Amino acid sequence: MDPGQALAQLGGVATSRELLRLTTRRRLRTALDRGEVVRLTRDAYALPTADEGLRAAARVSGVASHLSAAAHHGWKVLQQPGLPHVVVPRDRKVRSSRGMHLRYRDLAPEEVRRPGVTEPLRTVLDCARDLSWDDALAVADSALRSGEVDPQRLVEAAAGLRGPGSVQARRVARCADGRAHNPFESALRAICLDVDGLEVEPQREVQLLGLTIHPDLVCVEHRLIIEADSFAWHSSSSALLSDCERYTLAAVGDWRVARFGYTHVRTQRDWTQDLLTRLVRPSGPARRPGPTDAAA
Repeated sequence: MDPGQALAQLGGVATSRELLRLTTRRRLRTALDRGEVVRLTRDAYALPTADEGLRAAARVSGVASHLSAAAHHGWKVLQQPGLPHVVVPRDRKVRSSRGMHLRYRDLAPEEVRRPGVTEPLRTVLDCARDLSWDDALAVADSALRSGEVDPQRLVEAAAGLRGPGSVQARRVARCADGRAHNPFESALRAICLDVDGLEVEPQREVQLLGLTIHPDLVCVEHRLIIEADSFAWHSSSSALLSDCERYTLAAVGDWRVARFGYTHVRTQRDWTQDLLTRLVRPSGPARRPGPTDAAA
């Protein structure tokens, strides 16, 4: 797989170990030489999204925000921005916003961090208000996982928001959970939370016959384990064997297991939600995923 595609699937930031599950060292070196991938530290790589956001913001004397700011903070995100996200003051006259997502919003001095990017809490709140539910939850989970945003402060700050997007922002703040391992898992949890009667918890401990596991998502009420499966974590025979053991033991322990791939979550959301709904409230045969299930 191309290193850029691999990084996008891994949330935009990854270690060499994570990347080399999906690509080769030779391809990674070539991508670095071409500027398609940047090295953050000795063992951390990223897409050049953050730099693009800073450059776009500088052109209009604005501030990199939303997904561009999240990339700058080193957080994994569900979807890389097609264009940089930039915020400018409401009274600013911008001749051209071409090549960027431009929003007019007044920021307090403490909400901006050098070299011209929204600080972490403000970044999460902006994403929670303006992005899709799935993308916003993934950003919030990553922020909490990084330790740069306190969950209680996030809830309190979201409670004070008013206007468009404030209702979703409060929901994102309530549901954000730093235990989520990655944006793919966060997106699957977002779908679960849209199913009435399906309350899931990420990485909850489950005791099986002689084995303790921490599935991606667990619904205790329905004894349901929900896994976000990707090639990144199932690329060896030992990983396959481990999965066989845990899922068989789960069945022995009277747990049901539902497994979804990246494509199911990202481009067949309606189908995935339909199946999860039927797991909670069975109502006949489920349909096969098709082109109409593609995300808008």
